[in-house]
Amino acid sequence: MKIKQTIIRTSLILTIICFLITIGGSFFMLEYALCPKNRGKDLKGSYNFMFEKYPFLKPYIDSLNQCQALRDTFIMATDGITRLHAYHIAAATPTKKTAIIIHGYTDNAIRMMMIGYMYNHDLGYNVLLPDLRYAGLSEGNHIQMGWYDRLDIKQWIEVANKLFGPESEMVVHGISMGAATTMMLAGDSLPTYVRHFIADCGYTSVWEEFKGELNKQFQLPEFPLLYTSSLLCKIKYGWSFTEASALNQVCKCTRPMLFIHGDRDHFVPTEMVYRLHTAKPYPKELWIVPETDHANAYFLYPQEYTQRVNQFLTTKVVLSDSTLQNPVKDETN
Repeated sequence: MKIKQTIIRTSLILTIICFLITIGGSFFMLEYALCPKNRGKDLKGSYNFMFEKYPFLKPYIDSLNQCQALRDTFIMATDGITRLHAYHIAAATPTKKTAIIIHGYTDNAIRMMMIGYMYNHDLGYNVLLPDLRYAGLSEGNHIQMGWYDRLDIKQWIEVANKLFGPESEMVVHGISMGAATTMMLAGDSLPTYVRHFIADCGYTSVWEEFKGELNKQFQLPEFPLLYTSSLLCKIKYGWSFTEASALNQVCKCTRPMLFIHGDRDHFVPTEMVYRLHTAKPYPKELWIVPETDHANAYFLYPQEYTQRVNQFLTTKVVLSDSTLQNPVKDETN
């Protein structure tokens, strides 16, 4: 009898210990993934990094600053408490063509200036480069991995239309987490002037991306930690890893989308883009970039990147009014 009681007591203690370890691990994972030491807040370091990697950017940005063409704009998010920031640059020749450019994980708008240069300097577009929450000059207490960021981008789309419109023709272009944001946005109801989407190396879902990183960095399976962390995220921030799905959203997008992905991407595995491309209804295009790792397609092939983007944006695609309106009910508040 004593042996049986001891076994029961020991099993109960071990169960409690495992439960506490799992809960503690969930808090750690959520903090580690969504509230990291954020290089996106280091503006000086971001400029230095970009000037070293893309030498043409310094004279370009210097010239913009000299004529006060690189401007800041701030808005209040729909939550009424978070102040959001973006840079905007008008085209040298007035145009209704505008690009909304979305940065990646732990990055900021400055780290997307090479894409801003491509659109503004090379293609003659107006550009707006937002800092997502917890990045750059925007406020926020965690990285949203694109899911709620898409709602902020909807606001920026309206701002850009007021700045550069009223008859804008917009493309939304994101890299990495910015690409996931773009795809998540593309499944929602949007104004008819949003015409194109470009998703460069975006993930299928937050769940799948975190599952891969959990295995690569810590050699841990998805159960139970990913399940409890996702639940904790839902409780703390209002969204779960599973609902933050670009794959589910692209299924609802009927406007043109260009997918770009390096064939040697291990951070966001290349296989993800094939599933995303398959799920997206036409019109769509896919460019698998040879010998390219994560988020380096423009760096390695700037001329071809620019040419492919320009060709995609200038190819005439006949879309009906119902397609442009994309009447998808948005259940998110």
